[in-house]
Amino acid sequence: MKTTEQLSNLGRIYEFFSELLNYLTNLNFENEGNIMIQKIDHIGIAVQSLEKALPFYRDILKLQLLGIEEVESEKVKVAFLKVGETNIELLEPTAVDSPIAKFIEKRGEGIHHIALGVESIDQRIKEIKEKGIRMIQDVPKAGAHESMVAFMHPKSTVGVLYEFCEKKGMKK
Repeated sequence: MKTTEQLSNLGRIYEFFSELLNYLTNLNFENEGNIMIQKIDHIGIAVQSLEKALPFYRDILKLQLLGIEEVESEKVKVAFLKVGETNIELLEPTAVDSPIAKFIEKRGEGIHHIALGVESIDQRIKEIKEKGIRMIQDVPKAGAHESMVAFMHPKSTVGVLYEFCEKKGMKK
């Protein structure tokens, strides 16, 4: 049964992210008194269709749908679901040439990225680049929910696409 398989996969995903959060929490990300990473802001999941994906998250898992927003610059429609102190963002491509459409074509639906909540995103980008991490964007760009975002290249982060995400009003 597909729902049982999905719940089993979600359990493994939850276990992975619990371990990741524990690992990140225990790392020393402090620099000059500033904590580099505040929290896991959200997990981005690429889907073909929000209409088809939402019933699983909303009706089966009973996650609260916070809203849906289109980010035209990224050619994506995003559904926000609350999971404790973080969110799941379901990402539906709105054009065949969008980054999410290309991701789904190459890898299929599934986890796209992990967003790390930060303050002073420009400073975080500078610090991470000084440590040899390659950025996809050297300058933050507008993301969903009035945030500023920048992605680290997965070739620099052991195959995981990480996003720095600074929410409006968080900049120091």
